[in-house]
Amino acid sequence: MLAEAIRATALALPEAFERPHRGQPTFWVHDRIFCIMPAGADHITVKLEREDQLNMIEGHPQAVRPARLYSHHGWTSVHPEACDDVLMALLLRLAWSHVAPRRLVRAHLG
Repeated sequence: MLAEAIRATALALPEAFERPHRGQPTFWVHDRIFCIMPAGADHITVKLEREDQLNMIEGHPQAVRPARLYSHHGWTSVHPEACDDVLMALLLRLAWSHVAPRRLVRAHLG
């Protein structure tokens, strides 16, 4: 999945917006980061609940790995070249729902 498609998928989530953080494109909801696209990297980083992180790593070992830093807090590396559109959309939605306010998640995802 190309960077522009990832960007479009992330920004399609309710109340998501893009704002640079430490010089990198970063996606937020209510002042919390759910996805980082490191410049020049072959991966993106998403913030997952620990159980989701472990399940995704086990189920998709070629595409999903613990982040180099803070993986114990749910930060997870995703390699887009190993993901199809459905998996990428699921990972972004899981990351968004992990950091979005509960009322927003309930209103948009049931």
